[in-house]
Amino acid sequence: MKRVPKSGAGVARPGFAWAAPAVVFFVLFAIAPLALVAVLSFTSWDGISEPRFNGLDNWDALIHDPVMSQSVWTTLLLTALGVLTQTPVSLLLGVWAAGHQRNRAVLSAVYFVPLLLSATAVSVVWRAVLDPNFGVPSQLTWLFGDGNLLGSRGGALGVLTFVGVWQFTPLHALIYQGGARAIPQVLYQAAAVDGAGMVRQFFHVTLPQLRNTAITSLVLMVAGGLTTFDTVLILTQGGPGTDTTVSAFYMYQKAFKSYDFGTGSAIALVLVVVATLISLAVVKLSGYDRMRGTTEGL
Repeated sequence: MKRVPKSGAGVARPGFAWAAPAVVFFVLFAIAPLALVAVLSFTSWDGISEPRFNGLDNWDALIHDPVMSQSVWTTLLLTALGVLTQTPVSLLLGVWAAGHQRNRAVLSAVYFVPLLLSATAVSVVWRAVLDPNFGVPSQLTWLFGDGNLLGSRGGALGVLTFVGVWQFTPLHALIYQGGARAIPQVLYQAAAVDGAGMVRQFFHVTLPQLRNTAITSLVLMVAGGLTTFDTVLILTQGGPGTDTTVSAFYMYQKAFKSYDFGTGSAIALVLVVVATLISLAVVKLSGYDRMRGTTEGL
């Protein structure tokens, strides 16, 4: 009997040449700049004169800088708040948008409008809306008090979290929508035969099948939270005081306001290391690196 060849047997795999353009692009625009930043973190440079090697002075200054320590904790706090608020909202919206409800397409299109706007445009709009003199809070003093939501640490952090939810939830909802549509309908049919309602199907079928999607969304949220800059620059300027000074904004202040590019480079390197470690921890703890199946949740 003639043996049937396995699927893909004898088919030559693409060589390295196919990946060469992407590798060159990644080296030029990611690895090389990162290496340059690492070198500059050990120098004293004002952006004009020649960089001067100063050893570990920049790193020693950062370790003993209270603003830097506060900025790291503020960054982690905003990232955690973003994950805790965006995940449930985007998950529910994504699963809902994957269905066949009436007017679903129109409502989804309207809700995804923030994806078309830049972070700068979103921040400018919300700064005008939340203006304590002419914005919505000034008209609802019974709810917002004096109307100056950005005048306290709690209020400013709440505003930044809310604006982040409004702007980025549609992106993650779109990711969940794609994942939900990839779930085999036979699983829901089997659950229905066993007497499972919509709620039980959501918790016992949808959520487990969206495991990979949730991890991808989580990594993107963490990376985005750790590099938050535009919103802080326009809405709060790091205030009140230094209460909302995140690490990316502090890097901007050091490099482009104080002309201390050496310290700014050190802060940038800290952000890269922290973001990488957290992303790797998420992948490792979730077991994502051990998954071999091509189907969601397997």
